[in-house]
Amino acid sequence: MKLLIVIDMQNDFIDGSLGTKEAVAIVPNVAKKIASARAAGETVIFTRDTHQKCYLETQEGKNLPVLHCVEGSEGWKISSKLEVGDSRIFNKPSFGSMELADYVATLSDLEEIELIGLCTGICVISNAFILKAKLPEIKITVDASCCACVTPESHKTALSAMKFCQINVINE
Repeated sequence: MKLLIVIDMQNDFIDGSLGTKEAVAIVPNVAKKIASARAAGETVIFTRDTHQKCYLETQEGKNLPVLHCVEGSEGWKISSKLEVGDSRIFNKPSFGSMELADYVATLSDLEEIELIGLCTGICVISNAFILKAKLPEIKITVDASCCACVTPESHKTALSAMKFCQINVINE
């Protein structure tokens, strides 16, 4: 079984409070990747960065003082340009999700995990590293053409770091 994990493709990260032109540019690629995965019978899972109204009082909020992805807000929602369907969604209060990794570890016939989404250098890399630590013998791939970061340079740096940790990077 191959699993596609779509990381934080939310309005605030695409064209909202933390959006970038690079994030906007990958949306069509992500939509195609999701459709292709479903057509191949792969399982598709989404994550959603999830904060509360008190976000600016948290450690993350003090280090990144931009209110974003507040639960229930328009910015918190996954882009309407992506077909979520009946996919499982993991709300995560932090960059990486232990809950996601624990769930993925229960999938007995898992052969490969592919990650796509936002932001390459924060949430994509965090989840890739957690999954690699939890499941060291499972092939983990990141599709660079379906990821974006704060800057093109930080995107490249994150991809390089993942390669050093034996995460397969494709479509650079």
